[in-house]
Amino acid sequence: MSERLQPGDVAPAFTLPDADGTEVSLSDHKGRKVIVYFYPAALTPGCTKQACDFTDNLELLAGAGYEVIGISPDKPEKLAKFRDKESLKVTLLADPDKQVLEAYGAFGERKLYGKTVVGVIRSTVIVDEEGKVERALYNVKATGHVAKIIKDLGI
Repeated sequence: MSERLQPGDVAPAFTLPDADGTEVSLSDHKGRKVIVYFYPAALTPGCTKQACDFTDNLELLAGAGYEVIGISPDKPEKLAKFRDKESLKVTLLADPDKQVLEAYGAFGERKLYGKTVVGVIRSTVIVDEEGKVERALYNVKATGHVAKIIKDLGI
């Protein structure tokens, strides 16, 4: 099971394909704050709600200097369908090997309907301009999470 990140940790570097297959790296965003959120699966109700919430609040977050990246184990083709079907504006990245999910502590044992399963742990990591972890939130709820982030960041 992967270690959870703590504030002050250096955010693990990554390069993953987006919904169009274009490589996107965390280092592309150096000098800007990035909200990296991890979700289990595109085109599912909770993940759709969360992605739509981020999209609906993207202007507000961008105005406060934040970029948003969503990462799931889905393949780019599925992410493209998800983006197009829901008119998503956030950057969606594919991590089918789960290496980035594991590096960020967002993959491992979690509870699902009272049972322990191994899978994606819905998580959000806020990375500062220097590439360090500002906040790391694990086992977050899909609904209301974006509003909580906005409130916690004082936006």
